[in-house]
Amino acid sequence: MIREIRLLGDAILRAKAQPVPEVTEELRALLPDMFDTMYAAEGVGLAAPQIGLGIRVIVVDPHDEATAPFALINPEVVATGAEKEKSEEGCLSIPGIRELVERPTTCVVEGLDLAGEPVHMEAEGFLARILQHEVDHLNGVLFLDHLSPIKRRMAISRWKKERAK
Repeated sequence: MIREIRLLGDAILRAKAQPVPEVTEELRALLPDMFDTMYAAEGVGLAAPQIGLGIRVIVVDPHDEATAPFALINPEVVATGAEKEKSEEGCLSIPGIRELVERPTTCVVEGLDLAGEPVHMEAEGFLARILQHEVDHLNGVLFLDHLSPIKRRMAISRWKKERAK
């Protein structure tokens, strides 16, 4: 089932999501909806707050042959590399806006899989960027927050102008 994606201005996007105490059947049943919603919006990642749920769950599909789509529960970025790169990012909660965002090119993420087992993932390139973006969502951070104040204001202004059409 495709869920409604919450848009910029919705308070849940700025709230810190709560850890999931245990992996339940109810939680596992949510994940197909999250994937369906992400694919319908042509995204590569989706965090539970983006569909109105204040829990620490993400789904990711970088659309590359080396990485199968996956979900992480309670993911945390535990380390990032020193090297950084600017690349264009967008967000399903801020449709139509894309900006250059600087992020570390590598990261280490830990969380739980669907069986509740620990996951340790070392990521680089596009996958590292997706993971950092989605974990940011769980902490109430949007990609616009990584921009300079002037660029952020301009992007928000463009977004509001587009929404008004």
